[in-house]
Amino acid sequence: MKNILTGALLWLCTAGTCLAQQPDTLALADAQQIALKNIHQEIKPLKFKPAAFIAPVALMGYGFAAVYNNGALKELDESTRAELQEDHPLFAAHVDDYIQFAPALAVYGLNLAGIKGQHNLLDASMLYVTSAAIMGLSTHFVKNGVQRPRPDNSGFNSFPSGHTASAFAAAEFLYQEYKGVSPWYGYAGYFVATATGTLRMYNNKHWFSDVVAGAGFGIASTKIAYLVYPYIRRVFTGKSVQNLSVMPYRQEGANGLMASYKF
Repeated sequence: MKNILTGALLWLCTAGTCLAQQPDTLALADAQQIALKNIHQEIKPLKFKPAAFIAPVALMGYGFAAVYNNGALKELDESTRAELQEDHPLFAAHVDDYIQFAPALAVYGLNLAGIKGQHNLLDASMLYVTSAAIMGLSTHFVKNGVQRPRPDNSGFNSFPSGHTASAFAAAEFLYQEYKGVSPWYGYAGYFVATATGTLRMYNNKHWFSDVVAGAGFGIASTKIAYLVYPYIRRVFTGKSVQNLSVMPYRQEGANGLMASYKF
């Protein structure tokens, strides 16, 4: 006897150009499942390439140097904050709380639009979860260890910027999934991530070096996730995983994905 466990996998917000054509797409796809083909096949581990980590390590290194520097780097932090606050003293747009996730949501939007990335939706989702976990844990421990005051004195967890790390982790996720289709998807994701970091400074929540380091933490987290996920996946798929499918879900006021697994 077969039991079917059905649950919501992810709820997607309708935002950006990727989801602009969602009503027509989902109207046709409501009755069609998006099969996760070859889910039982092993994902080959990637080869570690030190050169891929040069940029994120440099960004993190700059951030740490600025935290403990009383010279030019500290002056750059303070002058950047002064310029932004002088030009926009009443700026208080908190869209950065939301757009940090936009690059990741774009992966699902592109899949719903029929533009497939490097992995199926299940593996892509697990890769993103792995990246988010690495990013969240690393930034949490560094924040607690460094105890840097925020520019507005609202706390002692300024370094590194968690919002920026989240945004760049999502941007790198989008890039990794679609670099084989077009690098412009990744560039768009990095543009949104940069905007997130900039807004954090405009909102007087982070120093310039917090944002720079956050970008490094985010990029590195996703790169590490792509290296370790094949081994994690192997642990949970010792036996062939079959009969797994995902289909778009739509009702008034809500769009998303629904996973169905038979065993």
